Amino acid sequence: MDRICIEGLQLFARHGVFPEENEKGQHFVVHAALLVDTEAAGIQDDLSLSVDYAAVCEVIRDTMTSRIYQLIETAAQETALAILHAFPSVNSVELEVCKPEAPIPMAFRSVSVKLQRGWHTAVIALGSNMGDSEGFLNGAVQAFRESRYFRHVQVSDFLWTKPYGYTEQADFLNGVVLCETVYSPHALLDVLQAAEQRAGRERKLHWGPRTLDLDLIFYEDKIISDARLQVPHPGVQDRTFVLAPLVQLAPYYWHPVLHKTAAQLLEDLA
Repeated sequence: MDRICIEGLQLFARHGVFPEENEKGQHFVVHAALLVDTEAAGIQDDLSLSVDYAAVCEVIRDTMTSRIYQLIETAAQETALAILHAFPSVNSVELEVCKPEAPIPMAFRSVSVKLQRGWHTAVIALGSNMGDSEGFLNGAVQAFRESRYFRHVQVSDFLWTKPYGYTEQADFLNGVVLCETVYSPHALLDVLQAAEQRAGRERKLHWGPRTLDLDLIFYEDKIISDARLQVPHPGVQDRTFVLAPLVQLAPYYWHPVLHKTAAQLLEDLA
């Protein structure tokens, strides 16, 4: 992926944990690298096919100066998000916010925060068999669409299915969301679990009834296995209620462990 780089953009803003920093302000320096495909722009010599770096500087300036943040971590996070939303062709942003006048009682050149944020494809399974199941699923989808951390949110048809695992319970309403997100896999897991909690889910019985179930099935082609998260979801190949709606949206989504598409996995269950 190509890069458009902005080095040493100088700004005056009021970020800091001390009141005098918010009142008096200080100078900041921002470095940015935008990962974007510039091939067409380079071949055709057409700015509309690339990203206007002057406009990017304006977005950085406006984001850094329109609000006061205690942490430069937050200033950097908000600036990266603003760039990603203002310029859809930018796949990811590498950003460094430097604070050369930080209140440190010793000699130093600068302190800074460096981060990278970008769009990542995720597949999320939805399920409910308690209360207003359709309302719970629609509410989750709407929350994704309203969040700045998601874009291109697609949702499958909802379908009623028999319960999986523990069968002595009501049928489930299931669906799948295919989207792009700025969240890392573990941060996305936190968001999904918080949404379940807001919907009143109680984890009393494995595979038991629930108001809202949100499972991270795929995160691009990542393979993750730790105490908190397994991606791809370890049971996706056995779950028609996940594969059928996924095939509606992305039949060729590739399972990076089993080396089959979603459509092939669904055919295996037929």
